[in-house]
This record gives sequence, C-alpha cells and structure tokens, in this order.
Amino acid sequence: MKFTRKAEAQWKGSGKEGKGTLQTQSSVLENTPYSFGTRFEEAKGTNPEELIGAAHAGCYAMQLSFLLNEADYTADTLDVSAKVLFEDGSITTVSLALSAKVPGIEEKEFQQIANKAKEVCPISKLLNAKIELEATLN
Repeated sequence: MKFTRKAEAQWKGSGKEGKGTLQTQSSVLENTPYSFGTRFEEAKGTNPEELIGAAHAGCYAMQLSFLLNEADYTADTLDVSAKVLFEDGSITTVSLALSAKVPGIEEKEFQQIANKAKEVCPISKLLNAKIELEATLN
C-alpha cells in the first residue's frame, strides 16, 4: 500500500511574536492556530509536539490492533497516551502509556505483542528519539 497525506503551515512574523495556522488534507485541522505561546507556554492552540504525540498514539493503537488480530485477539479497548519530551531544541523521548482490555490474552503474550507494535509502528520508525512504552493489561 502506498499513499500520500498533506498538511500545510503558514507563519507570519518573527519567531516569538509571530503566529501561524495549520491545515490538514482531511480538514480536521483548518486554520488551527499555533504560536510561540502555544508551543512554549500555555496559550490556546496547538503545537508540533502535541501533534506528533497524537499521531504516534493513534498509529501505535492501530498497529497494535492489527498485531493482536494476527494473533487471533480483538481488543475491547486500547487507550494510548503519548508524552513528547522537548529539551534543548530536540524531541528526545516519546513515552507511550497503554491501557488495554484484550479478552483471552495472557500477560506475557500481551507484552510481546505490545512491544512489537512499538517497534514496527510507522511513526515509531520515523522518529529519531527514544521511545518508551508502559503497557497495562486490564
């Protein structure tokens, strides 16, 4: 399978005082504001790091679902959060936290599949950062 997705950014002004907007092909983001304040402070809007976190959490959950299906399991729920650590001008770590309800699976097999999903998730492979995982089977 091969496909392309598109997103756009527009920035006006200086790095600290300027502001920008983001758009995605799907229109989920449409003129969504971002700025120095939304990235480095607590202003309303988005920022690249939280978007990477959302992309990684979503990609990981879907990848895990596929791998569970291959092993003849279907998850009731896969709740994933991603914390993206930005330090000294780089994204150094993404910490994924998974809470899963998967009927019939044993803990050892669950952990193996959860860790494999972390390794083969396309967003995990894209990032040049340490990727941590804490997986909990409920």
